[in-house]
Amino acid sequence: MNRLHFVLAFSVLATLSAAQQPQPASSQNSTQQPKPIPMFDATALDRSIDPCVDFYQFSCGNWLKNNPIPPDQSRWGRFDELSEHNRAVLREILESAAQASNRNPNQQKIGDYYASCMDEDSINKKGAAVLDPDFDRIAALKSKDDLPGVLAQLHREQAGGLFRFDSGPDFKNAKEIIAQADQGGLALPDRDYYLKTDPKSVELRKAYIEHVTNMFKLLGDAPDKAAAEANTVMNIETALAKGAMDRVERREPTKIYHKMSANEWQALTPSFAWPKFLADIGAPPLTSLNVVVPDFFKALQDELTSANLDDLKIYLRWRVVHQAAAMNVLPDAFVNENFEFFGKTLRGAKELQARWKRCVAGVNSELGEALGQEYVEKVFPPEAKERTLEMVHALETALHQDITNLPWMTETTKKQALIKLDAIQNKIGYPNKWRDYSSVKIIRGDAYGNALRANEFDVSYELNKIGKPRDMQEWEMTPPTVNAYYEPTENDINFPAGILQPPFYDFKSDPGPNYGGIGAVIGHELTHGFDDEGSKFDKEGNLQEWWTAEDRKAFDEREECLTKEYDGFVAVDDVHENGKLTLGENTADNGGLRIADMALHSKLGDKVTSEKVDGFTEEQRLFIAWGQIWCQNVSPQTARLLALTNEHSLGRFRVDGVVRNMPEFKSAWGCKPGAPMAPENACRVW
Repeated sequence: MNRLHFVLAFSVLATLSAAQQPQPASSQNSTQQPKPIPMFDATALDRSIDPCVDFYQFSCGNWLKNNPIPPDQSRWGRFDELSEHNRAVLREILESAAQASNRNPNQQKIGDYYASCMDEDSINKKGAAVLDPDFDRIAALKSKDDLPGVLAQLHREQAGGLFRFDSGPDFKNAKEIIAQADQGGLALPDRDYYLKTDPKSVELRKAYIEHVTNMFKLLGDAPDKAAAEANTVMNIETALAKGAMDRVERREPTKIYHKMSANEWQALTPSFAWPKFLADIGAPPLTSLNVVVPDFFKALQDELTSANLDDLKIYLRWRVVHQAAAMNVLPDAFVNENFEFFGKTLRGAKELQARWKRCVAGVNSELGEALGQEYVEKVFPPEAKERTLEMVHALETALHQDITNLPWMTETTKKQALIKLDAIQNKIGYPNKWRDYSSVKIIRGDAYGNALRANEFDVSYELNKIGKPRDMQEWEMTPPTVNAYYEPTENDINFPAGILQPPFYDFKSDPGPNYGGIGAVIGHELTHGFDDEGSKFDKEGNLQEWWTAEDRKAFDEREECLTKEYDGFVAVDDVHENGKLTLGENTADNGGLRIADMALHSKLGDKVTSEKVDGFTEEQRLFIAWGQIWCQNVSPQTARLLALTNEHSLGRFRVDGVVRNMPEFKSAWGCKPGAPMAPENACRVW
């Protein structure tokens, strides 16, 4: 389910590689293992470049030249390298689980889910008939009064439609889980894709309508009818987009927190029977909920009133086939068509990932902690967890020192900041308690049914939290995930085992690369507790102002410097980075690398600059490691999509945008004042 979390969302990589077109058989069936990933890669450097002029190119130049985007990807970077490596490890686990005779319950579920997904012949033979139960429910709608029951079933299956409904923490009482209703129902990546009038947006909407038309044709509809249905889908989704809040506005926590009674929610959409929806989806009785964007539900009311029932049926039918095609549980023709638009046109990929990769991703998505137990046992020894915690404590000490010495913050706010820092909890590697999947029925040979039952389990799991105390030990990422996040409503940092590997971390390597890799990412997550969003939550995770007005003003002025800096970076063609959208991540990047450098100095003392490895000091190796974890080649289509929708800047700007703000970088590399990486007017918050 789509949570309201402020995360370091490297998981966008999985979305970018979904639903693509078939590869040749040799590629589909290849079992070749990826080459080991070096912790520090001197061969990736472009030594012809002055690091004070373009540090990203210096760090990554040869890597960029030697690592073009694979045809089954729309971008390729160091995160993707590690994700690919992890996929190969997971494939071994899943193929063994699929074939073994003596299996524990989790191995049975992950093995049979994977085997069913890989059974392409069976999926093709069953065809689109697997969708008939949902299509029959939709066709049986007699009036709009029947919509809540049908929508409840579609939401249980995660096909969704019209809005989102799930559970989440109460921002003002973060230890309690409440219901939350939010905008949703769109298939394109963002509301602006429906509303912008530039030529590229118009072209993409035209291609989207053609794609929806093709999907209806695959369902057996005549071409003229399918084209009319596609326009109906576009009209409904555009109406929903007009009522939605934009991404920048959603970054302000107070704008996405509107606690209401069920009756007040009902008053926003009087023509939709929320009690019927809640009963059928299986939600517990509601005492209150967060209606994230009230104006959206007012727009939903207008659309429910103006759209005729037949049009709403068309839209719901689209939601069912769209979701199923994206999950790779429909025949090839549907999956291929889904790729043609979402993979190729929208993101610039050339080929669909091999089926085994998509099936690995499916198991990780649906049964992630069952698979994660096997993964952790294979790749993450206790020593790695212990060493990671040591580094976390070193980074926390550095941030404590940084806050203590800030020249622009008063002692009153510093005291509260240090209290919050000391309260941050650290979750490393994997959960202390694994999720219980015993109620999920996985049947070998039933790929579509397995996906639906896993989805329904997940929806029930989340909704059953409503009205209960929060489980502070729960994770929102699976252990193999190459990602990390800070959760402001829990005030904790979360580092799955999947990212605690080269090129980010090797507990056997020297300190410089480790502190420039995972150390800076740890620092990044810690700093999220004090960015423009995280700083509005207190040590308990509650939305509460703990700053003096004077300090908040000083903070906002320094944040504005970062906003203007990143606004100036050109992502692709005429599309710039959005400094407001990416502000939290840019703040965390800048703070994270700075405190990683401080921690390295504390660990090594004078050795940080006096001793060299591979011709570089440990501090220089820290900066190179930071540069190299962001090496990435990106298709123009994906660069555009990310600049418009993603809270993270592109890799080049995550490197150069940070080091140019650090006097420590200037000193380490001997940059002359005014050099591109040593401008006179640098930004600094933390």
